[in-house]
Amino acid sequence: MARWKSLPDELDPQVKEFAGQLRRLVDRSGLSVAALADRTGYSRTSWERYLNGRLLAPKGAVVALAEVTGTNPVHLATMWELAERAWSRAELRHDRTMEAIRIAQARAALGEFGAAAPGGEVAGGARPDGGKGLRRSGSATAAPGLPAPGTAGAAGVSPTVPPQPTASDADARDSASATSSGSASRSGAAGAVPPGGAPPAPGADTPGPYGARRRRLTMFLAGLAGVLVVIGAVFYLTGGDDGKKAVGARKPASPSVSATPELPPGVKCEGAGCTGKDAEAMGCSGGLVTTARSATVGTTVVEVRYSKTCGAAWGRITQAAQGDQVQVTVGTRKEADTVTKAGDTIAYTPMVAVKDAAQATACVTLASGRKGCTP
Repeated sequence: MARWKSLPDELDPQVKEFAGQLRRLVDRSGLSVAALADRTGYSRTSWERYLNGRLLAPKGAVVALAEVTGTNPVHLATMWELAERAWSRAELRHDRTMEAIRIAQARAALGEFGAAAPGGEVAGGARPDGGKGLRRSGSATAAPGLPAPGTAGAAGVSPTVPPQPTASDADARDSASATSSGSASRSGAAGAVPPGGAPPAPGADTPGPYGARRRRLTMFLAGLAGVLVVIGAVFYLTGGDDGKKAVGARKPASPSVSATPELPPGVKCEGAGCTGKDAEAMGCSGGLVTTARSATVGTTVVEVRYSKTCGAAWGRITQAAQGDQVQVTVGTRKEADTVTKAGDTIAYTPMVAVKDAAQATACVTLASGRKGCTP
C-alpha cells in the first residue's frame, strides 16, 4: 500500500513539485509523520496537510524540515518561494472568479430599478412626455394642438381655474379695450376658448409660477430617486460596510488591535481577523512567533505563543500524551485543542486577537486530571 495519497489534480504544477520534494525528503529520512511533528514543532495534522497538498507549508516548517533531514535550507527555501507565488496566484484567480460572480448577481438584481413604474412613469419620477403631462380642471381637459393661453375665442366660456396672465393676455386686453370695458375685456381674455375645444389646463406647459414650481418639484423627486438607487446599490454590493465608510461612519475592526496597512508575504490575517483560525494556516507561526510564557505540568510543557505581526496569541502543549488538553483565555474568549491520536505529542489552540501577549493565559489539563497554567 502506497504511503502517500495522490496529490490533487487541480494543484498548480510548481506547488505539486514542491509537495513531492517534501515527500522525498521525509522518505529519505525514514521518519514517520508523528516523529517529524515531534522534531519540527509542527503538529502531525499540519504535516499531513502539507504533504498531501491541501495546504502550503509555511517557511518556518520548511526550514525545520531541512534541519531535521540534513538538507540545505537555502535550496529548499528557493523552491518554497516559487511554490508560494504559484499558490498566491491560484488564490487570486479564485478571488477574481468569485468577485465576477458577485458583480453579475448584483447587476441582475439591480436590473429591476430600470423597470417602468405604474401610471406611465419610469424610475426617477420622469414622465414619458418629458414632464409636460396634462391636468384635468373640472370637466374641461386640455388636448394637444390647442392654441397658447390668452388667444381670443368664443365669449361667455370661462375655465374653472383661470390661468396666470401672460404677455399675450395683456395684448388681448389692450386690443379689446377699444370696444368693451376693462373688466369685460379681462374676463373675455382669461376665458378665451378655441372653437370646438376646451380652455388649456393650468400647469400644462404654462410659464407661470405654478408651472415652475411643478418642474422644480419633479426634478427634485427625480434626483432623490437617483440618490436612493445609488445608496441601495452600494449597500447591496458591500453589505453596508463601504456605505458606512462613504458617509464617514467608519468603525475600527477591533478596539484592541491596531490596523496595519500591509501584511508580510504569506501572512493572511491580522488582529480580530485571526480569531478562531489556525496559526500555521494563516502564516502567523514560524519566524513570526515567540513563546511569551511557559510552564511545566508533569512532563508536559504549556506555552503562550504570540505573534506581534498577526496581533494574536494561542496556547500550545508539547511532550504531551493522548487525552491532554490545552486552552488559551483572553478576557471572556476561550479556545482549546486536545491531543486525540496516540503518538501525537503536540497540540495548539486556534488564535485569539490580543494587543500584547500579557493578555493571554494558557492552561493544560492532563488526561490524569492534573491542571496547570502559565504565570
